[in-house]
Amino acid sequence: MFPRYSFPPRTVTGLLRDLILSRRRSFRADALACIGRLKSSLHVFGEEDIPKAGSCVVTFNHYYRPNFNAIWMAVSIAATVPIEMRFVMTGELTYPGKWYAPLGMFLSKIVLRRVGRVYGFTTMPPMPPRPKEVEARADAVRRVLEAGKFLGLTNLATAGSGALARLEGPAIDALNAAAPGQWLGYTALFVFGAVCAFASMFLLQKIHDPREDWR
Repeated sequence: MFPRYSFPPRTVTGLLRDLILSRRRSFRADALACIGRLKSSLHVFGEEDIPKAGSCVVTFNHYYRPNFNAIWMAVSIAATVPIEMRFVMTGELTYPGKWYAPLGMFLSKIVLRRVGRVYGFTTMPPMPPRPKEVEARADAVRRVLEAGKFLGLTNLATAGSGALARLEGPAIDALNAAAPGQWLGYTALFVFGAVCAFASMFLLQKIHDPREDWR
């Protein structure tokens, strides 16, 4: 049986007041009030791995089911982590394929940016990226980095594989063409990958694990 999700009326009215007046609020305090209202208590698995001090990055994936609002994922995390968090959120809802999309986008941009100011969140242009918003997206990343200081977010798998493919591709094609049917290029690719994997076993040992500082 799923728990019943409802927001405390006092929290809702207080948020509406502060949205109008543009006054700062604590998202963690509001999250604790919301979680305290749940009919079934919140269960946290792996709570011992949540750092009690220092900096960290918390990520979570999308989840959907009927009668469940995704805001409760952020609320649950904020109520569990023992410090005030700075969330990164979209600055606009796009409503693809809906007739009311233009009006919805306009209104959501106003409301979400005001929510970001009230809670101290960083808003980013929506996905997928639009060419006209490159500057705004870069500015949002800069604000996130300023807030986290040593925070870094990057898609190393995609960016790294794309760069490596452009460097290795011509060499692989040349080796394959040198001995047709022998596929020397692909053999060299697998050998290179094995060497890199073997080298990583030693290189990774030199990387400091920040979790050791929290124990």
